[in-house]
Amino acid sequence: MKAIVWTKYGPPDVLQLREVEKPSPKDNEVLIKIAATTVTAGDCEMRALKFPIYLSLAMRLWRGLIKPRGVSILGTELAGEIEAVGKDVKRFKVGDQVFGSSGLGFSTNAEYICLPEQPGEMDGGVVIKPANMTYEEAATVPFGGRDALHFLRKGNIRSGQSMLINGAGGSIGTFAVQLAKYFGAEVTAVDSASKLAMLSSIGADQVIDYTQEDFTKNGLTYDVIFDVVGTISLSRSSRSLTQNGTYLLANPNVSQMVGGFWTRMTSSKKVVMQTASGTTEDLIFLRELIETGTITTVIDRRYPLEQVPEAHRYIETGQKAGNLVIVVAGDIEK
Repeated sequence: MKAIVWTKYGPPDVLQLREVEKPSPKDNEVLIKIAATTVTAGDCEMRALKFPIYLSLAMRLWRGLIKPRGVSILGTELAGEIEAVGKDVKRFKVGDQVFGSSGLGFSTNAEYICLPEQPGEMDGGVVIKPANMTYEEAATVPFGGRDALHFLRKGNIRSGQSMLINGAGGSIGTFAVQLAKYFGAEVTAVDSASKLAMLSSIGADQVIDYTQEDFTKNGLTYDVIFDVVGTISLSRSSRSLTQNGTYLLANPNVSQMVGGFWTRMTSSKKVVMQTASGTTEDLIFLRELIETGTITTVIDRRYPLEQVPEAHRYIETGQKAGNLVIVVAGDIEK
């Protein structure tokens, strides 16, 4: 099968299209023919090990000190059709259309993948895909949708609250805007000017171009500030958060980690900064919202599998709005 192989740590050119062995499902696994997958900012960070030094070292110990061990394939999201099932599989059958995630197993930037029917703690899991979504649309949901859902639940978002989302125009942010509206919040979305019209179209009540306006100086306060991209200064934004408000930090930098601990110790404000771990129940919840038309997905660009390196380059420009889809198998009925 064809796959994009991660040959070493570095720029997008370290990703190469190669022929690798097609996997065979174990007794508890399903073999999925992947129709669509994605490239995310997290994939780019992983490819280059663009993390704080303490985390980069941990990643090298896990994946390989000099280069990734074995045949390494990036990508975590997928949508496709089940081609074979192991003898112990009960919930799925050949021909089922599914969507989901491989979790820390990665390997979705390929034509096929084997995943367990019952995912473990570090696996992403798959479920039947939304009936009203194409494979390309469904492939964008498992990462951004579940991460947004995780943090909004941790923030106990409820009707009547005001919420600001910083970095609202990306994979997580576009789902967070819609889910916050579903939970009843008034949403202010912060991003670059080119993404503001799109953010308004998916439900944001107010939009702010961060290059023209600093929300920490507009005198408004919010019950929840969700920083998706890790650029907010907690000390500078403190006046923008209500006395018992909550910071949600999806991608905290070192400064935010230190500031988060200090904020917890010296105020009544809450700070949530943790790794999101989605479940198949989350996918089912999101599928139900999708099928009722409550939330949708935003797709910026589509690329064929061989152009995954180009997708990585585009993400690193910072211009991506919503999601980037990789079309793997165009011959599967949608």
